[in-house]
Amino acid sequence: MSALVWVAAMLLAVCMEEPAVLLSPVKGAPIMVLLPDSPQLAQQAFQRWEPAVSSHGWSLLAPTTADMLAPADMALRALEATLEKVQARLAPDRQRIYLVGEGAGASAVFYFASRRPDLWAAAAAVGGNPRSAIETNRLFAANTLHVPVLWLPPEQDRLAESLRARLLQAGYNLAKPTRVPLSQAELLTWLAQHTRPTHPNRIDCETGDPAFGRCYWAQITELDFSRRNDVLGSSRVNLGSGAWLDLGRGFSVDAEAEGPGAVVSGLAQDYKGPLRVGDRIVAIAGKPIADGRAYLEFMETQREERGVGVIVDRGPQRLRLEARIRLPQGRN
Repeated sequence: MSALVWVAAMLLAVCMEEPAVLLSPVKGAPIMVLLPDSPQLAQQAFQRWEPAVSSHGWSLLAPTTADMLAPADMALRALEATLEKVQARLAPDRQRIYLVGEGAGASAVFYFASRRPDLWAAAAAVGGNPRSAIETNRLFAANTLHVPVLWLPPEQDRLAESLRARLLQAGYNLAKPTRVPLSQAELLTWLAQHTRPTHPNRIDCETGDPAFGRCYWAQITELDFSRRNDVLGSSRVNLGSGAWLDLGRGFSVDAEAEGPGAVVSGLAQDYKGPLRVGDRIVAIAGKPIADGRAYLEFMETQREERGVGVIVDRGPQRLRLEARIRLPQGRN
């Protein structure tokens, strides 16, 4: 990365109103939006991707704050507002805005591509998995009709096949890689094959919130549930068990971090539970939890609500917390 580009990127991160981003700017060019694994890894991810993205003549934009990295409506609004500021400044090729996420950022890719499909030409999830996006219960597969999403799950991901099947069953536009792994250059070449249609002849838009009712040339302004069309089935991606550990809503676990235990990687701004970032969940209901994957597998197998004891390592401390395994309404 050239010193000039790095200075420009750092100046933008410092000078822009929050939320901050890193930007390697090229006027009139496509933009690749990079969602890093965490805010702490944003700079490292930006430096790793910038040479390949610049060689394509594209701009690279990477958020550096947590409020743009979660599979949530608030995060998408923050990212969209930031992207609009950058677009006003760079006048980019709006038919070629690409979305790429790494690790935990990959889950947000699945969500953002479905929730605002008209923003993106194509998307790629490198590592990570869509479980957090699916658990929002707002992941609508039909919306991705014109947004192919390439998923490159981590090697030895024991949940990948079942999650892939769940997405495909709902009709999610999940692209198949030509081979695994793909290099950065190969991934960028794949993205470059796609452009965003401005006025597609057919669109499928499903939402439960008019705030996310814009879809290409259509704008949903009001929802009337008394006129629901039950002939057309919903494309909502199935939750599976949908079980979650009630230690306060709004904590996330790093599915790729090594053990011991499942590492708590993020907390929502309004989180009020007992966990802290960096805690390791090492056992639930007496069952050892080896790592983040083991935690996700354990939750996927839960079919009833019950109270459980949770063992958490916090540095040298070992804590025992009381919690409940909960299921979505109507599944208990």
